[in-house]
Parts: sequence; structure tokens; C-alpha cells
Amino acid sequence: MIKIKEAIICEGKYDKIRLSGIFDTVIITTDGFRIFKDPEKKALIKLLAERQGIVILTDSDGAGQLIRKYLEKLVPKDRVKNLYLPELQGKEKRKTSPSAAGLLGVEGTDNEIILAAAKRAGILSEITEKEGKKISKTDLFNLGISGGEGSKEKRKSLLSYLKLPTVLTANSLLEVINSLYSYEEFLSEAEKWNRESAQS
Repeated sequence: MIKIKEAIICEGKYDKIRLSGIFDTVIITTDGFRIFKDPEKKALIKLLAERQGIVILTDSDGAGQLIRKYLEKLVPKDRVKNLYLPELQGKEKRKTSPSAAGLLGVEGTDNEIILAAAKRAGILSEITEKEGKKISKTDLFNLGISGGEGSKEKRKSLLSYLKLPTVLTANSLLEVINSLYSYEEFLSEAEKWNRESAQS
């Protein structure tokens, strides 16, 4: 896999599965048009754009372009890179019929084509390796926000404190915080949250 600096924003879970096999970075789905009415996810995308920049990769059809334009308005232009796929006729293997536009979406596009588009967009020119220790599931368990009694409620409390979507699962949280924080930064924020929680 190729580690890139920016977070990737795509439309759906099958797109995310495809991209997760190519790029090593945090990948956020818009869940189609649901992004229009999801303030928490919009806040997360803005935060990712501010901290590391985002890459928008939507389908080539009309719906995909509508979502792309909406995302572009959420964040400053200099924090966005657009990755455009060519319009390819066809249908995804899991579908019984093609989309209304008859075009392949992100999930049905070959890795080589996605990588070529990423190169054209200048995304692969800034490949970065993050150094240092990563936050692990053990760290989340030790903080009481995963795998224990009341961990779901504690996780929601921490997410709210960090101004992240409170619906993130433990696995999603791990992905996002490793993208946004160094190991030391996260533990420092978690300690502050612990102190404030104990006082309230």
C-alpha cells in the first residue's frame, strides 16, 4: 500500500474497501447524500482538511459530481485535491445492473487506473511516512473506551471532548486519531479528558 499525507473522502463503504487496498491513510465516506445533513461528519472532514488536507474521490456520474461540489465548499480550496477518474462504461460485479449513467464507480475501477489518476492529481508526489509510535487497541482498552464495561459511553464522551463524531466505532476512532494526533498528543488529550470527566 501507498501511504499518503491527505485523508481521502469517498462516497460509500465499497469505495472505501477498494481504496483501503491501495492507500494507507484515513478514508471517510459521505454515505452518499447523507453528508448534506450530517453535521458531525462535516466537522470531521473540516478538521481533517485543516490538519492534513483532503482528497475528494467521487464517482464520475452526476450524483458523484454533486457530492464533490458540496465538499469543495466545506473547506478552503488550498486544503483540497481533486482526484478524477475517467468515465468508464460498465457495472460493478456485485450489482445486477449498471448505474443510471452506465459508468463504473470507484469500487469497480482497477487499481492501476486509480493510481494513474492519483499521480496526475499530484497526490503521489508527497508520499510521507509517519514516524513514531501509533495508538493501538490496547491503548484504547487501557483508557476504558474499548472492550470494557461502559466503554461505548466513555468513547462517546472522549469523542465529544475531541470534537469528533460520537458515532465512531473503536476501529474507526483508531484510524482517525492516528491520522490526526501523534501518540503523545493523543495521550495528553486523553489525560485532560480523564481529569475533566472525574471532576464533573
